[in-house]
Amino acid sequence: MGMRSAFWALALAAVLLPASARADPRGDAKAQVEFGILMAQKGLWKEALYRWERAVQIDPTYAAAYNNLAVAYEHEGAFGKARQAYEKALELEPKNVQIEQNYDLFREINDRAHSSSTR
Repeated sequence: MGMRSAFWALALAAVLLPASARADPRGDAKAQVEFGILMAQKGLWKEALYRWERAVQIDPTYAAAYNNLAVAYEHEGAFGKARQAYEKALELEPKNVQIEQNYDLFREINDRAHSSSTR
């Protein structure tokens, strides 16, 4: 390994080590959530869904990310996945009023749709 190759290997290690040393799952997940919100506001729901899926992979204890994921699944018509995401969000934060209201509304609309389609 030449002198120049050794220098780049050291420079790369110096850049990578501090990043991994300050790993912040909630901060990284929050960045994904916030970007997902921007995408949803622009109507880019598939991108928002991807970002919120990433957020819960990064931090599986982030209730707000599950709530947003549920909203995105609901928007995309994936009602089973939406229900699971809402339930996970409430499991993580059972007293979160916003998540509770979203889930109640989801169930009300979903149950009404299922009862009218079975008549």
